[in-house]
Amino acid sequence: MGNLFSMDNPFFTALGKLCDMLFVSIVWTLLCIPVVTIGPANTALYYATVKVIRRERGYLFREFFKSFKMNFKRAAILGVVLTIMFVVLGFDLVWAYANLGGKTSTGSILFGIFIAITFLLVCFSTYAFPVLSRFDMTIKQLIKASAFMSMRHLPFTLAMVIVTAAGVVGVFFIPILVFIVPAAVALINSFMMERILKKYMPKAEETTEEEHSGKDEWYLE
Repeated sequence: MGNLFSMDNPFFTALGKLCDMLFVSIVWTLLCIPVVTIGPANTALYYATVKVIRRERGYLFREFFKSFKMNFKRAAILGVVLTIMFVVLGFDLVWAYANLGGKTSTGSILFGIFIAITFLLVCFSTYAFPVLSRFDMTIKQLIKASAFMSMRHLPFTLAMVIVTAAGVVGVFFIPILVFIVPAAVALINSFMMERILKKYMPKAEETTEEEHSGKDEWYLE
């Protein structure tokens, strides 16, 4: 009976993780309302979800806002640029769709091109914020790395895009799911994303003992 009410009981552990997912999703949703903070919020969501909820290291809000502040400038710039690009592509797709079946094939060709560009942008954005949460890069380096990884690991990329799309569809039909889906999507995708990111982490023998001292390299586990 003692184990039944222990905080180490699998039920209470799962319940605690579910509550953490709820809390971090709510904070993420609130921080995404001002468009300029979408990027930092996405970066912090991935970082806190993987480190605290999955790896059980640190405290949820402390780790979330640590990443939010640390990566704010680069993530904000990237987030605003991506938002503008998605909005422009949205209008382009609507225009091209409206011109499908016209006297010329221009509408069909442009619609196909815009679909392809949107897909590539979605693939890129799937990696951009997790990569930023893990590596110290300039925006130029981040763009190159995210674009490369998204194409180099295309099967995983497609799987993560599908998971994200399922989350978006779920929220569209059941809006209240927005308070749990963001963290759930980040958590599910992390099982694929972390396998990829580990491939680009410095090997233990490539770093000095001094560089290792005092570091909690939870992401290598």
